[in-house]
Amino acid sequence: MSKLKIALLSYRSAPFGGGQGVYVHDISKALAMKGHQVDIISGPPYPKISENVNLIELPGLDLFQTFSFKERVRIFWEKKSKTRFDYFEFCSVLFGGFPEMLTFGYRAKDYLINNSDYDIVIDNQSISYGMLEIQKLLPLIEIIHHPITKDYEHDLQANNKLLYRFSRYRWYSFLKMQKKVAPHIKNIITPSLNSLKDISRDFKCNSNSMNVIHNGLDVDIFIPYSNIKRDQLRLITTASADVPLKGLDYTLEALSFLKKEFCDINLVVIGKLKHEGHTSRLIKRLGLENIIQFKTNLTKKEIAEEYACSSIAIVSSLYEGFGYPVIEAMSCSVPLIAANTSSIPELVGDYATLIPSRDSTSLAKSIKLVISDYEKYKNIAEKGRLHVLDNFSWTKITEEYESVIYKIIEDYKNANL
Repeated sequence: MSKLKIALLSYRSAPFGGGQGVYVHDISKALAMKGHQVDIISGPPYPKISENVNLIELPGLDLFQTFSFKERVRIFWEKKSKTRFDYFEFCSVLFGGFPEMLTFGYRAKDYLINNSDYDIVIDNQSISYGMLEIQKLLPLIEIIHHPITKDYEHDLQANNKLLYRFSRYRWYSFLKMQKKVAPHIKNIITPSLNSLKDISRDFKCNSNSMNVIHNGLDVDIFIPYSNIKRDQLRLITTASADVPLKGLDYTLEALSFLKKEFCDINLVVIGKLKHEGHTSRLIKRLGLENIIQFKTNLTKKEIAEEYACSSIAIVSSLYEGFGYPVIEAMSCSVPLIAANTSSIPELVGDYATLIPSRDSTSLAKSIKLVISDYEKYKNIAEKGRLHVLDNFSWTKITEEYESVIYKIIEDYKNANL
């Protein structure tokens, strides 16, 4: 098969700020290792790139690097050669919106009009108006990890206060655009059958336009580090503090039950604690300050080593389009307790303890059960590692991507003959 020139679009690609930066880095590396030329075309913050991958920066204002009004005004004022997109971005953020997807889409469209020598364009979930224009120029694949309608729903469930609900309405105003754009995208890749179902329902997309390809994992980094000793009472979870979707509250409540029986129990959270935010206040109210550590800006190897130090991994999310922490824990052979919701059962198979979501009592009971019969659950976790190798290695995933990409390019050529 011929080697391709691929444009990978990403409206923001923070290397340590969640799954998007990880996905952009990993898929670009995997495709480049197959011999394709991959250009990441990204808005700020920019991704960490691997060897043989090219980064093309499309500067936006990146106003979410700070929450200081004065700093945001300074950033806008000092931007040279401001465009209409910069003015729109600044005004939208000023009134509580998140405009980066929309403005990046137009910037990417303008760039590709003048640089159209790509075989295919892959957009990482901007689902913006610009993609409809790009789709007329070049074969396009839209990656939709899950519909952000789910984040919005869970945010509203977390707080009924009128001001909060209005702020969420403003923040998620981009959903109007995505609901208009998504049904007109001809080719969508999503990482789970559960996401396909939710995209079909919430975005009114035809399931025939979608392919399910799991996200991959670097199984040579996320390994059981046998030279690192596990703390028998150490738990680990990954959560963006104060993001209701991740269900961290339920892990904290379970920990407060368990500390009465296990005085040395402790928890590591891969994520950043917001100063004086909801999670910080809950930790203080439950008296957990001395048994929780938050760790952020970790490399993949450092995260894998944190798993190696831990005896039980917890994923208490309320929703996951594709849960990286689930397959990370399994790949590291750490006994996993996870919420029985959305894509999680699909990913874990028979190799995790599944509990009802939003149920801290069931979570606490399951943790006690694993502690009391650890060898049994350790053996299950070791089989879970094999499950990850069989289903989530980038070697397998990249072959699936290539198969879909070549077909889409061929269909595009045939349609334009």
